[in-house]
Amino acid sequence: MTDSPTDPLAYAQPDRPAPPESRPRIWPGILLVILFWGFTLLWNQLDITTFTRFLVAMGARGLLLLAFVIWWLTNRRISRRDRWMVFGVLVVGGVVARLLSDRGLNIIAWLIMAVPIVLSVWAGALLLTNWHWARARRTVVIAGILLAWGSFTLIRMDGLNGDTGMSFRFRWTPTAEDLYRAQLAKAGQTPQPSLIDTSTPLHLQSGDWPGFRGAERDGIVHGTHIATDWNANPPKPLWRKLVGPGWSCPIVVNDRVFSQEQRGDDEAVFCLDAATGRELWAHLDRVRFDESMAGPGPRATPTFADGKLYTQGATGILNCLDAASGRLLWTRQIRPENAGLPMWGYSSSPLLAGQMVIVFEGENNHAALLAFHADTGAPAWTCDVGTMSYSSAQLVSMAGQDLALFLSDRGLSAVDPRTGNIAWEYRVPAKGTLPRSLQPHSLGDGNVLFASEGDLGLECIDVKLDGMGWHTSGQWQSRAMKPSFNEFVVYQRNAYGFDGGIFCCVDLQTGSRRWKQGRYDHGQVLLLEDQALLLVTSEEGEVILVAADPGGHHEFGRFQAVSGKTWCAPALAGGRLFVRSEREMGCYQLP
Repeated sequence: MTDSPTDPLAYAQPDRPAPPESRPRIWPGILLVILFWGFTLLWNQLDITTFTRFLVAMGARGLLLLAFVIWWLTNRRISRRDRWMVFGVLVVGGVVARLLSDRGLNIIAWLIMAVPIVLSVWAGALLLTNWHWARARRTVVIAGILLAWGSFTLIRMDGLNGDTGMSFRFRWTPTAEDLYRAQLAKAGQTPQPSLIDTSTPLHLQSGDWPGFRGAERDGIVHGTHIATDWNANPPKPLWRKLVGPGWSCPIVVNDRVFSQEQRGDDEAVFCLDAATGRELWAHLDRVRFDESMAGPGPRATPTFADGKLYTQGATGILNCLDAASGRLLWTRQIRPENAGLPMWGYSSSPLLAGQMVIVFEGENNHAALLAFHADTGAPAWTCDVGTMSYSSAQLVSMAGQDLALFLSDRGLSAVDPRTGNIAWEYRVPAKGTLPRSLQPHSLGDGNVLFASEGDLGLECIDVKLDGMGWHTSGQWQSRAMKPSFNEFVVYQRNAYGFDGGIFCCVDLQTGSRRWKQGRYDHGQVLLLEDQALLLVTSEEGEVILVAADPGGHHEFGRFQAVSGKTWCAPALAGGRLFVRSEREMGCYQLP
C-alpha cells in the first residue's frame, strides 16, 4: 500500500526514464543544502568569537538535519516505504559508523562534521537519480548515505583550531606523537653524553624566564634590545626538534629549558640544554590525559624557584623536582578521591608566593585554590574562589600588600597567599559556558584589568583600601577586545592582544579600540618594553615583530619558527626566543 499516485516499483524498468508523475519534488532538499553551505561560507568570513562560532555551527547543523528529515518524511511523491527505509538507513548507518569510528573522534565534533556531508550526499544522489525509476533512486540514495557514513570510519580528528575548525588525517597515518616516540626510542639506543653538570643546584639569574609568561606572569621582557630589520638581519635558528603533545609553555633558567609533554602512557617533565636542544633529564608519571578538542598532554607550565621546579599535571599530580637533576622531592594529588577531571584537564600553573605553592582544583563540589608548603608539600590552606577556571593565580602588590589574584566563573578574587583569606572579591558570574582562562593585570594605580571572551570582553575595575577595608567598583567594560585563551599585554595605558583571530589595540582609559589589524589567528604575544615592540606568535607557528604603537599597526618582519598548532606562550631569555607548538619546539637567537 502506498500514498503516492502510482507505485513505480510495480513497473520498474531500469533502462527507461521514470514517468513525470513518479518524480519526487526534490528542490526543497537541494535548496536546504545550498543555503546551509552558503551560510557557512559567509559565516566563516565574519569576525566573531570562538564561543559564538561554535554555538552557531551546532545550531545550523541541527536546523539543517531537522528541516531535511521533516521534508523527506512528508514528501508524498515518494512512497511511505521508501521514506522510512531511507530514514532508517540514515539512523542505523550513523550509529554503526559511530561505533566503528576512531576513538578520538569526539561525538560532538563527529556530528558537526558528518551531518552536513551525509545530507549533501543524500541530496546529490536525489538530483542524479530524479529521472530514474524509484528502485534505482532508492538504491543510489541508500548507497550514498552508507558510503558517506562509512567514509568517517577512515579518518581521525587531530583537534580543533582556535576558530573551531577541525583537522583530519587518515586514521592509519602516524600521529605527531607516534613520530616523536619513535625518535625517542631511536635516541635511547644511541645516547649522547652531556657536557652540562646536572648535580650543581640552579639559581635564578637576571633575564631568566622562570614561569608562565615570565617572572611576573605579564608577558613583559625587560633589558633586551634587538634589531628590528629582520630582512637584513633575521633571527638565527639554533635548533628545532620534535616534542610530545601538550600545552605547557617553555621556561628558561640559566642554560636550561623546561616544559611538559605526553609520552604515550607517561606524562613527562623534561629539561633541555638551551644551546643545543639536547635532553638532559625527564621525570615520568604513569598517567595519560587526552581529549579530542585540544588533544593529549599536560596543560600547565612549570614554575622555577630556589633551585626547585614545581609542575602541575593534567590529571592533578603536583610535583616538586630538583631543577638540576630532575629528582623528585615531593608529590601530591590535588584531585579529590572519586572526583572527575575538568573537561580540558588541570591547567593551573603553580604560583610560588613566599613559602607557598598555589594551584587551582576545579569543577568539583569542593573546588578551590589550594596552597601547599613549598619545602615539604604539606597542605597549608584552601580557599573557595569558584568552581570553574583554566586560569592561574597571579601575584600582585596592592596598597602595600601581596595578593594572589584569581579569575573564575564567580569573578575576580584577591587572596592573602599566607593565610588563604579573601581580601576582596569582584563578583561577576560567568554567563556563558566558555570557561575563563586568562591572567588578570594590575595596572599599578588601583585598577585591575581582566578579560573573558564568552561574556565580558575586557573589564577594568577600581580597587581601594581604607580604614573600612577593601572596596571594588566597576570602571568600564568593553567588547573591543574579546580574547579567548590568548593572553594580552599592557603598555603605557594600552592593551595589545587578540580579538578573536585578529590583533588589536585598546585604550585602557576608555575601553575603546584604537586599531584592529593583523590576522594572526589565535596566537600569543610578548612585550619588549624597552623598545616598545611586540613579539607575536601566530597559531600557525610564525613569529611576527610588531610595534607597540597606539597610532597604528606596523610590522617589522616575520619568520616561520615551528610547524603545527601554536597555542603556547613563547619564552625569551638571554636574547634567545623559544617557541613551542603541538609538535615542535624551536630556539632562535634574536639579532
